Amino acid sequence: MNKKIVNTGLILILILISSFNSNQKDMIAHLVLDAKVLLGEGALWHPGEKKLYWIDIEGRSLHLYDPISNKDYSFPTGERIGTVVPVQNGGALVALQNGIHKININTGELELVVNPLKDVQMRFNDGKCDPAGRLWVGTLSLDGRKEASVLYRLDKDKTIHTVLDSVTISNGIVWSVDKKTMYYIDTPTSMVQAFDYDNKTGEISHQRVVVRIPKKDGYPDGMTIDAEGKLWIALWGGGAVARFDPITGKMLQKIKVPSPHTSSCAFGGENLDILYITTARVKLTHDELGKYPTSGGLFAVIPGVRGVPASFYKENL
Repeated sequence: MNKKIVNTGLILILILISSFNSNQKDMIAHLVLDAKVLLGEGALWHPGEKKLYWIDIEGRSLHLYDPISNKDYSFPTGERIGTVVPVQNGGALVALQNGIHKININTGELELVVNPLKDVQMRFNDGKCDPAGRLWVGTLSLDGRKEASVLYRLDKDKTIHTVLDSVTISNGIVWSVDKKTMYYIDTPTSMVQAFDYDNKTGEISHQRVVVRIPKKDGYPDGMTIDAEGKLWIALWGGGAVARFDPITGKMLQKIKVPSPHTSSCAFGGENLDILYITTARVKLTHDELGKYPTSGGLFAVIPGVRGVPASFYKENL
């Protein structure tokens, strides 16, 4: 596969330090990569490589952003890509519309792992690895069917299991620092659900709602967690990323983004203190794109808290 290199060369991460309002409640994320992708998603920081992994779902491509050189490397994936997670022994897993594949991040070569998708109108969407190294990834229906999707768990031996069904748009998923709770978003519900989580077995139980998001604020999409156990949620249609307390359900902070469709977020940088935010251009009118021309770009902000390292997939060799 071809590897495309885009050199932005204009916007440095250092601008973030001086350009946001000192009042945390009034922070605005700043453009670091004017990528103009169709549907950015799946942000995840790789601390070893010091790169941000992210994807363009409708552009069918995997992206690796290097903030030091300010370059973005992209690989075409051929099919819609729902998420990406690094593999502990090298490479990454990508959930494509024709199955979960391992990708060589140097060549772009794909190797099929498993394909549970039998319906051509179904594709993978967001997903992440749990603390034990299993991949959790959900689906959505391209023809808009409600409660037709599921959440899968790919174990380290590459067996795949349906964990939840009757899902509509499977989206953000994270685990608490103490490895006892899993948080999960089915976007149309406008809620974050919590489950008791068994790190040893991967089993979940005791489903309950911990956050409810008013539709006026946008729909919950991608999600990450900070070192204090608070949830950061991209608000699709809301032009923002917000921080929520899963204990009280209250919104604690909102970061404005100059793009209506914010889609995912991840802490990155040497100290995991930079919040990267992906956005989309799809479903924006000509007038909206004129008003928000950097939609589809990658944004960042320093919100005042740190994230936690992402978990990698641990395959049995």
